[in-house]
Amino acid sequence: MRKIFLSIATVITLVLSSNVAYADAAKPGQSMTHMKTSPGVASTLEAAGVILYVQGGATSAVIGENVSAATSQVVFHIPVTANKAGVQHTGSNIIFFNTANNQYLTLKNPVIDLAKGVVSATVPQAGDAKVDILTIANASTGKPKITNDKKAKQRTTAYTGSTLVLAPGVAATIASVLGLPAGSLPDGLAFGTADVTLYSKLK
Repeated sequence: MRKIFLSIATVITLVLSSNVAYADAAKPGQSMTHMKTSPGVASTLEAAGVILYVQGGATSAVIGENVSAATSQVVFHIPVTANKAGVQHTGSNIIFFNTANNQYLTLKNPVIDLAKGVVSATVPQAGDAKVDILTIANASTGKPKITNDKKAKQRTTAYTGSTLVLAPGVAATIASVLGLPAGSLPDGLAFGTADVTLYSKLK
């Protein structure tokens, strides 16, 4: 069953990848995000029967031998989207899927709030509540690299290496929704890193 699921996920990823080219032609008011899980996160989840992937306007891939390898990482590419109320990735969802019981947790339309240092998302399994799912541990010290393109009249603001950890209580929520034993995921788990690029008009 798991091999079939992985094969389907691979095909979906390849199909979606063909639609990512437009992300290179960014316009003011848009953004893109690359997120990479920490080594060990993918294998920890896989050991519990959980696969991590994205759907909608995003793609995912595995760096390393396979998801069960201790050093493997899952990489998300969330393409250019509207920039509203922070960096809002409309139509891109992060999914935790338990292959043992077909239970899943959806983190819908993640919003990166660089000022507050959190990543929030709508969770359908929690009555469509908006929940802070990740904390940006180094938000207060992160400094962007700013590039001004006078010809295109566009400013690019890039934040690299934002450190992401599961917000307090989120690990327990993930375990509960997926039907995992209590304590399966540690609270405050070091989830990964993210690079965020914002585009705005150059005045």
